[in-house]
Amino acid sequence: MEQRNMTPEEEDRLIEAEFQDVLSGYLKSNHRKKVEIIERAFKFAKKAHGGIRRRSGEPYILHPIAVAKIASQEIGLGSTSICAALLHDVVEDTEYTVEDIEQHFGKKIAQLVSGLTKISGGIFGDQASAQAENFRKLLLTMSEDIRVVLIKMADRLHNMRTLGSMAPNKQYKIAGETLYIYAPLAHRLGLFAIKTELEDLSFKYEHPAAYERISNLIKQSEAKRSAVYNDFSEPIKTKLTEMGLKFDAKARLKSVYSIWRKMETKHVPFEEVYDLYAMRIIFDCPDQSQEKAICWSIYSAITDLYRLHPDRTRDWISIPKANGYQALHLTVMGPDGNWIEVQIRSKRMDEIAEKGFAAHWKYKIGESDEESELNVWLRTIKDILDDPNPNAIDFLDTLKLNLFASEIVVFTPKGELITLPNQSTVLDVAFELHTQIGTKCIAGKVNHKLVPLSHKLHSGDQVEVLTSQSQVPKPEWVNFLATAKAKTRLRAALRRIQQPVVDKGRAILEKFLADGEVEATNEVITKMMAFYRLNSRETFYMKLGNGDISLDGYILKDSPKTEKSLLSKLFRVRGKKKEQAAAAPPQKEKPEINTKKTYLLRYDEKEKNFVFADCCRPIPGDDVMGFINDIGQVEVHSLTCPRAQVLKASFGPRILSTKWESVKENFLAEIRVEGVDRHGILQELTQMISSQLNIDLRSLHIDTDNEVFLCRFTVMIPDTSVAVELCDNIKKIKGVQHAVRLGGSPSDAI
Repeated sequence: MEQRNMTPEEEDRLIEAEFQDVLSGYLKSNHRKKVEIIERAFKFAKKAHGGIRRRSGEPYILHPIAVAKIASQEIGLGSTSICAALLHDVVEDTEYTVEDIEQHFGKKIAQLVSGLTKISGGIFGDQASAQAENFRKLLLTMSEDIRVVLIKMADRLHNMRTLGSMAPNKQYKIAGETLYIYAPLAHRLGLFAIKTELEDLSFKYEHPAAYERISNLIKQSEAKRSAVYNDFSEPIKTKLTEMGLKFDAKARLKSVYSIWRKMETKHVPFEEVYDLYAMRIIFDCPDQSQEKAICWSIYSAITDLYRLHPDRTRDWISIPKANGYQALHLTVMGPDGNWIEVQIRSKRMDEIAEKGFAAHWKYKIGESDEESELNVWLRTIKDILDDPNPNAIDFLDTLKLNLFASEIVVFTPKGELITLPNQSTVLDVAFELHTQIGTKCIAGKVNHKLVPLSHKLHSGDQVEVLTSQSQVPKPEWVNFLATAKAKTRLRAALRRIQQPVVDKGRAILEKFLADGEVEATNEVITKMMAFYRLNSRETFYMKLGNGDISLDGYILKDSPKTEKSLLSKLFRVRGKKKEQAAAAPPQKEKPEINTKKTYLLRYDEKEKNFVFADCCRPIPGDDVMGFINDIGQVEVHSLTCPRAQVLKASFGPRILSTKWESVKENFLAEIRVEGVDRHGILQELTQMISSQLNIDLRSLHIDTDNEVFLCRFTVMIPDTSVAVELCDNIKKIKGVQHAVRLGGSPSDAI
């Protein structure tokens, strides 16, 4: 929103109108009407932020007003939170203190503002360790008052809605950490509508072309989709009306991001994403005790009309999700021959589904259960916070496990219910029960049958854990753990066992550096870890202490092979080495990279100004980003690469917006083809690739199962346009159903 051309009077009228919008929404809610304190908070914030503008040019006060509106009208919070939202940037950006806030507005609002100030500027700072520490602060504050994170969520949502005014590299950073942490956190708190919007906005800024293309395809298919939905829904509406129910039925369209995710994971084009929408039925039910019976009566009415998919019924009424979500889902065959999901909820369930824990406060029945549900999750978060693991990436990954996971429910032999992430094992259950049970676990009994501790569980399993006093925890156990709690507790147990070895390794390194007259700075140790391709100090010290790696030999001494030792090559050294360095000819310094500008990628015989990341295989034309690594090189990652997600969330200041400019090389690309097998199809395929299109084929693997074949091959191509042309030509071969490049740009699959 551009405000530079407005007069002060026009700006004042705009600010007042926006604030009145917040007030009118609040007055329509069922919260106690404390208008006076909200008006005071607005006047206080307006005065404090007077004359300050956002990057877009608009008066700064419009941001806190927008955050207050989201907190009130989209999350459902009351006057205390509205005041805290209006004041959330006052302490950080002006001369006012938390004490001033407490004096004017009381202790509770001051505590919320204080909590929000601690985690200001997004979750993450400039340093990886500081980022993890900042996130710890967020979670600790959240465990004291959940409203802090709910207001922070409103703040992030408004920042995402106005992200267009930021520089491209900032957009990547903010969109990256939003998708990596905030969207999963919104999901875990049951804020479904906000989670969906955060995902869509992140996707829009990371993959603008794909976002636009999918949005247009949705619009183009709207008329056809509406006709199919009406054919499907009319008989259901008629039947429910005959049953005397008051209800609202609507089609819920999949979000742009979730459609793209489906296209990516299933390797299908837009036209083959059949479950583009679900039907949602929301019924009136003043008596909460009748909700379950009405849900099942609607289920019965729908299954009388349409054929049920037996494996896709989900009963989240009897056992709600850990974020409080309750509904009954079923999938039935629609009139066009495609499966359609139907979601059945009461009005109460729908409000909880959309507004999560904030909505629980509105409904007093069973409040203690809902609170304990939240407390169980917060206890798990505190468990992770107790782990003194210094590695920020590990910390965020561990936390991510706990935030965004499909859930299963298992039972102990006594019938106690345990909710776990999907893919959990017997060992996860052991650590869930107690750390000692986890570290001594040797096997389990699932449904009375003996299984190894790595056995993956399913919903409804009865699990008994078997232990032995002689058992000790092993590092490889981490590979078959799915819960954050178990991973954290295993690391802590291993650390206790490994500490003497770590101390020994640290002493070896300190002596080695002292002998080489090198100061043991963070930079030095980071570069040594990079030399050995290790990502944590603890692992480095462990390997040194165990003798898995050695620091003697050419690492210290100059040798013909390396020209200079690692130390004299990489580190600033004292004594003789420093004199030698001074006598050496000056090295050509690399030009400093401006992270605020788009970095032009060049790769030809004369110039190579970037390196490809090992973790993904982008090629020219893919949506990519740059990351400045520890030795100053620009590493190019595909935006869909899991490692890139972590980097955006953790190392914002080192992220670059990039653009392909001059790349004159060929790169490996993997193509996946599937179809109906017939005689001669493989020969036709290889002939088209190498002879007709003149593309260099590097490898080929084919599997057949009865009449169906699946083929994967790698080719050398210069850019994505060639991959798209290749797939288009392959699809013309008789019998081929799909042809898609794996690990490619989102636009490849469209």
